[in-house]
Amino acid sequence: MSVIAVVDYDMGNLHSVCKGLENVGAVPKITDSPATIEQADAVILPGVGSFDPAVQHLRSRDLIEPIKSAIASGKPFLGICLGLQILFESSEEGVEPGLGIIAGKVRRFRSEPGLTIPHMGWNQLEFTQPNLPLWSNLPPQPWAYFVHSYYVDPIDPKMRAATVTHGNQNVTAAVAKDNLMAVQFHPEKSSTAGLQMLSNFVSRVREKVAV
Repeated sequence: MSVIAVVDYDMGNLHSVCKGLENVGAVPKITDSPATIEQADAVILPGVGSFDPAVQHLRSRDLIEPIKSAIASGKPFLGICLGLQILFESSEEGVEPGLGIIAGKVRRFRSEPGLTIPHMGWNQLEFTQPNLPLWSNLPPQPWAYFVHSYYVDPIDPKMRAATVTHGNQNVTAAVAKDNLMAVQFHPEKSSTAGLQMLSNFVSRVREKVAV
């Protein structure tokens, strides 16, 4: 049985993420243990809240290096919402340095007439890496559920796996490179499409373990 570590740092929507994983046949393991993360077959970093407290909580639990090591090891990794943002170098939301795994910055939506901030609710994804395994068996522009006031801006545009348009602003909704995948939206709250993404991630984990 594949072990998927769901990182607990007091900033995550752990219950809903684990429920989504269980619905697609996975057995998630909530943990704040560096050893468990190291031994796991895959890692999910969820997150809800603000950038600075998230980084501080990870640091206080000595989880930053285990997360970096897990990604460097090649095991499947999925960041969700704030778990995407803290992979970057810095954020306009705070002063703490991010994990620096992805070059770039987290930026706040620009104010414009009629634009609501935060970007909250359902919106359609536009795939920029259409062949990404995470998108398998999905329609071309699936709906996903967002709750965020900040978005990631990677320096390398090839990192973008999907974008979303809010008002007049088209921003990054997902990034991916090799074993690392991370999304701004909440797949665990994104109905059938979201469950399909989680199922795709679990299938990727099983394939990796079977090799």
